[in-house]
Amino acid sequence: MPSTTLDPLLQPFELKHLTLRNRVVSTSHEPAFGEDGMPKDRYRAYHVEKARGGVGLTMIGGSAVVSPDSPPAFGNLLLYRDDIVPWLRRLTDDVHEAGAAVMCQVTHLGRRTSNYAGDWLPLVAASPLREPAHRSFPKAAEPWDLDRIVADYVAAALRCRAGGLDGIELEAYGHFLDSFLSPATNHRDDELGGSLENRMAFPRRVIRAVREAVGPDFVVGIRMSLDEALPGGLTFDEARVAAERFSSDGIDFISAIRGSIESDASLAKTIPSIGTPLGPYLDFTGEIKRRLSIPVMHAARIADIATARHALREGLLDLVGMTRAQIADPYLVAKVKARQEDRIRPCVGASYCLDAIYDSGDTKCVHNPAAGRELHVPHLIPATTGRRKKAVVVGGGPAGLEAARVLGERGHDVVLFEASDQPGGQIKLAASNPRRNDLIQIVDWRVAECKHLGTDLRLGTYAEADDVLAEHPDLVIIATGGMPDRGFLTKGEGLVADTWDVMTGSLRRPRGEVLVYDDHGGYPAMDAVELLTASPDVRIEYVTPERTLAPDVGSMNSPAYLRTFTAHGVTTTLAQRLRAVRRTLDGRLAATLYSEYTEAETERIVDHVIVEHGTLPNDELYAELLPGSTNLGEVDHRALLAHEQQTVVRNEDGRYQLFRIGDAVASRNIHAAIYDALRLCLPV
Repeated sequence: MPSTTLDPLLQPFELKHLTLRNRVVSTSHEPAFGEDGMPKDRYRAYHVEKARGGVGLTMIGGSAVVSPDSPPAFGNLLLYRDDIVPWLRRLTDDVHEAGAAVMCQVTHLGRRTSNYAGDWLPLVAASPLREPAHRSFPKAAEPWDLDRIVADYVAAALRCRAGGLDGIELEAYGHFLDSFLSPATNHRDDELGGSLENRMAFPRRVIRAVREAVGPDFVVGIRMSLDEALPGGLTFDEARVAAERFSSDGIDFISAIRGSIESDASLAKTIPSIGTPLGPYLDFTGEIKRRLSIPVMHAARIADIATARHALREGLLDLVGMTRAQIADPYLVAKVKARQEDRIRPCVGASYCLDAIYDSGDTKCVHNPAAGRELHVPHLIPATTGRRKKAVVVGGGPAGLEAARVLGERGHDVVLFEASDQPGGQIKLAASNPRRNDLIQIVDWRVAECKHLGTDLRLGTYAEADDVLAEHPDLVIIATGGMPDRGFLTKGEGLVADTWDVMTGSLRRPRGEVLVYDDHGGYPAMDAVELLTASPDVRIEYVTPERTLAPDVGSMNSPAYLRTFTAHGVTTTLAQRLRAVRRTLDGRLAATLYSEYTEAETERIVDHVIVEHGTLPNDELYAELLPGSTNLGEVDHRALLAHEQQTVVRNEDGRYQLFRIGDAVASRNIHAAIYDALRLCLPV
């Protein structure tokens, strides 16, 4: 039946024999939710949720591997095992039942993994060139390697077909296939190196073998870079020729990429993060679409509906990848269809979804803690079936706003007190870095949701105990955050500034020599350095006791900071701990640094010392309210982890439950604060 919608996002699309219900795709990515290399219950639930949310096509296996010598680098699925087929079948059946199509990305990682993982087999690539990102040295693939890898691709494709998938996508950027195609990685002097025809030969051999094995009706696409934007790399003209040849060999669609992923710097350009323009490669993709006869898919910071619609209306692509956007809100399409675009949880481009894989083992959205936790936490908060309660939330940062939102969705009567006239807490500080201003959308969305739900937001109101008690609450949640901790110094606490001073602007343009001491390892000190470099009369030294810069800032976000460090000549000192600061006779500051390795102290004479050592809880109100609470602040961890109601009673005379969340408990990150609020308030 022909579509009657004028919205290009919602129009169906014919991909070979397959009819997609709309043009929105969750492109291939690996959230590392597999178990034993299999897409078991957690993995399946993650993709089924997107199908329920309306996506046309969801793609699994962000690099599901075909061979044992392609060991998992980031939780990859193992397509070389027969026992994956039943798991694929369960996933595809459930996704199909929810109305979406599903495909799997298939690859041999080549050199883009670790020598020291899996079965410890030597890695292989077209040539023995080290890959910077994973620091691996591969061997040059021999003829027998190529024979077995072709057979492995065929076997993997057949397992995908047996698992009921609608198609597969071969991965050819940064992995084994394109190590032959790209002159930057193919230095061979045999029949597979040199000319473009020679460099195309092995990828074409794989494509033809896969097409012959799966038959003419099974969809086979390829995700490839059409311009590596790399000195000596694959150019647009060569890539276009290769794409045409691949199409003639049996490829049905191209997922177009611009750039390469061999280093952190190039990866951050290819998968653009916060502070970069939306849809930066759409015009490039449009040129590809004009030159090729097969459908073109593309995903690169298409984070909002307006950008996605523009891409489709202007004919720049056929299928629009909104992958990170649907990690933030898997019900994005459903909300568009229901004309509730204003209620879509925005993707802010933080790229925590990618960095968290290496930081903590799997994908996490910076402000949607239900992503990846679908088995236990709903994306759509159900209304309570119990008594409507009166809740008071104190603090309008991410934790407090999330608590108010969830309690409002549950149907409770919520009052939120926020001392500032603008909500946001420490997110306001982080967003004061212009490059990271999009973080404020985390706040804006929750404020809008609270207003939609009828929450009583009392901004510019410093809540004291009497104000809280005057509301006669059943439940009080303290989300008052923390304050910068300078108390780690043995001397000179009153002489130093902290990163909040920089972020608020009270110390935005200092002169002279500035020492920034980072004993946090995350974003605050890096943001402070980035803002300080705007002053032309400042010379900055970044000091940390860590053995590397900001270890909690991942590969997607670190390049922007490192670019600033390099461009402005910021010097770095590792493995030194700031102990004390004193005033010198000429009015400057002497900072005492200590090395645990040499057990020696040194001094820096500077004009300003700025420290970052996390926060200490703002818990005075919590302490004042404790005696009147039923639970005396206690959290039943068993109930919390089981997503059950808190029922602890320590004080029979208490009048309300009392809890604290976010940095009012301990210094942590945005995701932790929001997750605190969600799982505590969900069972209320």
